Amino acid sequence: MMIRSIARRRAVVTAATACALAVSLTACGGTTKDSADKDTSSAGAGAGDAAKADPKAPLKKGLKLAFLPKQINNPYEKIVDDAGIAATKEYGATGKEVGPSDASASSQVSYINTLIQQRQDAILIAANDPNAVCGPLKQAMAKKISVVSYDSDTAKECRQLFINQASSEEIGRSLVQHLGEQLGYKGKFAILSATQNATNQNTWIEFMKDELKLPKYKDMKLVKVAYGDDADQKSFQQTQGLLQAYPDLKGIISPTTVGIAAAARYLDDSSYKGKVVLNGLGTPNQMRKYVKDGTVEQFSLWNPEELGYLGSYAAAALASGQVTGAEGEKFKAGKLGEYTIGKDGEVILGKPTVFDKNNIDKFNF
Repeated sequence: MMIRSIARRRAVVTAATACALAVSLTACGGTTKDSADKDTSSAGAGAGDAAKADPKAPLKKGLKLAFLPKQINNPYEKIVDDAGIAATKEYGATGKEVGPSDASASSQVSYINTLIQQRQDAILIAANDPNAVCGPLKQAMAKKISVVSYDSDTAKECRQLFINQASSEEIGRSLVQHLGEQLGYKGKFAILSATQNATNQNTWIEFMKDELKLPKYKDMKLVKVAYGDDADQKSFQQTQGLLQAYPDLKGIISPTTVGIAAAARYLDDSSYKGKVVLNGLGTPNQMRKYVKDGTVEQFSLWNPEELGYLGSYAAAALASGQVTGAEGEKFKAGKLGEYTIGKDGEVILGKPTVFDKNNIDKFNF
């Protein structure tokens, strides 16, 4: 819904205030609210938009996409966002990455507000908390800014699409299956996760716990879920703490690239090397050393570059009116081909890849 004149004046004041507050975070130049309202060519298909999808609509030129990761210095998120930004050049758009330096629940809110004031055509967010970002994201959609979550979802009513790296059930269950095979289905193990509110990790952990209910895991016991907050040093210390608290621990699953790299570093220089199995989700470049020196036998991940690439095209399709986020709608994602939107606006990239000493040198990310 268009904001009327009084609201516009308020928006200008708000924008000026937001720019002043956010000047150290990102520039506040670019398209103004009024010009964006008049320029329907760059308006996205916001939530509640009554317009129907036009599958034949071309991707609009000049779209502005903003990627908002969990935290700006997360190497995994950097790979995803850089690939998404690079993809914008293929369809005549521009992209940028902005975000907080910590992964706390509310740290992304001020950035969303600034992106609204900047009239981005689409915001792509890896949410630190499914609900803390909902208010500003709903405001964005009300102003016809397309909202796409990736990696870590928001509450479903707070975005139009969720680009999921793989089936959450497949990720969660497969991590327990891999560890079970490595341990011979016996022994205590722990989970080293990211933050307590991380939607994706929490969903995967629930599927891990469900997998453990199967009879073949009767001799395996999950003793603790620890949180390293996706911070390297805290994850390192949490690994140390787990092994001190449970000296008979046989395995650790870390479903976060920051956590598994920190845990591998600790194990590599400790007496636990070769005695405690570490599995989880990591990037080949971070884990290559530990796979080759025997600290880690295997880990898994999807291709984060393809995740960013898919998210970029999905946001462009949404902002161009090709899709609205309804189940069954289809769109083309460049070199990745055609994708179909599933239930609750979910788009799944594909199956994760297992990396080990036999294939890790084939990957460079």
